[in-house]
Amino acid sequence: MTEAGPGPLTLLVMGHDTFATQFAEPELARLREAAALGDPLVVDELRSPRARARLAEAEVLLTSWGCPPLTADVLDAAPRLRAVLHAAGSVRPHVGREVFDRGLLVTTAAEANAEPVAHYTLAAVLWAFKKVPFLAADAREFRADWGYRERRGELSGHDRTVVLVGHSRIGARVCALLTRLDLARVLVVDPVADPAAIVAAGARPATLAEALPQADVLSLHAPALPETRGLIGAAELAALPRHAVLVNTARGSLVDTDALERACLGGELHAVLDVTEPEPLPADSPLYDLPNVLLTPHVAGSLGSETRRMAQAALAELERYAAGHPPLDPVTRSDLAVRA
Repeated sequence: MTEAGPGPLTLLVMGHDTFATQFAEPELARLREAAALGDPLVVDELRSPRARARLAEAEVLLTSWGCPPLTADVLDAAPRLRAVLHAAGSVRPHVGREVFDRGLLVTTAAEANAEPVAHYTLAAVLWAFKKVPFLAADAREFRADWGYRERRGELSGHDRTVVLVGHSRIGARVCALLTRLDLARVLVVDPVADPAAIVAAGARPATLAEALPQADVLSLHAPALPETRGLIGAAELAALPRHAVLVNTARGSLVDTDALERACLGGELHAVLDVTEPEPLPADSPLYDLPNVLLTPHVAGSLGSETRRMAQAALAELERYAAGHPPLDPVTRSDLAVRA
């Protein structure tokens, strides 16, 4: 049964736990105002008769984590579908060429997700300048005096160089934070970004080969693509200065894990890893036990109440669609070749 509503008939497709986290009463009230809804309001699969009945009448799918792939047979069952509005970041897990072949509008809430990742990265960079996580690990072993703080290179936030690999949504935010606060020289490695935009942001474009030997901190913000798999391998890690810090909040596949383990075992490379490959690492990975490595369980992106900002971004797209306005953050077929 369809709820009366002024807007397009909308079906939410996501995990039920995701729905409960992302849609509190303010978001639900906004949804009811913007769209016509039905029963069930939200589904986490698109195969059952009940889900197919809703799919057959839906004009808009509002999706998030847990949405199954929108395959050709799913789309064949949705003859009225016109838009897929995603309340999360990457649409890759559920949107493929079939969606674009049908000319459907696709949007993402990746801009909202970029904020907490950029904030985590800024914190990691600031701590990396003074080796805070690694000295904290050392303190558990060296308790007699503070002589151990000389073991990890210069502990300074002045006159440092940060290399950002990727001028992506997140990379550009980190660049803006660093340059606005005048925290470091910033080099940006991104072969598809406009060099003029990088310069306008207060940074300097560079190749990976040019940038690595200058990096006090190397922070990764590139998408996971076949071309970027293993982008940072043994040669790249060896090119970093002694006591450099690698920060990865992007994708674990960007780094050759075996090479990273060998480099960190040497003791002079430091790493802050929010993502790894595989994820999580095997229980016997040496990275768990090294004081020069900080591991966090993929927490930089939106979690808990932060995810409601992504729901709000998708609702803004729904409202614009209902009003006949252009989307704020559309995803095109060509975008999938260069975005995470």
